[in-house]
Amino acid sequence: MLVLITYDVSTQDAAGTRRLRNVSKACVAHGQRVQNSVFECLLSEAQFCELRHRLEQIIDLESDSLRFYLLGNHYENKVIHMGAKQTYTPEEPLMI
Repeated sequence: MLVLITYDVSTQDAAGTRRLRNVSKACVAHGQRVQNSVFECLLSEAQFCELRHRLEQIIDLESDSLRFYLLGNHYENKVIHMGAKQTYTPEEPLMI
């Protein structure tokens, strides 16, 4: 299923900066960054549960925000892209 993950981590102190870096690393390991704090992740149900649990352990629930948008397996018609950044297809190999 395609999951859109967005986050806003408070960076008022060094701990916040560290949380921001850790959230970003966890998301990079599972998906593609499409905006600064927005990732598209193609995950199984088990992978989603694991990533969600990991991110919940990283963030500070008092000062940070984390959102998951579950777009499902038939997401092709739910995503419209416009603008400069080239879009990608999550199922295809990603060339770096």
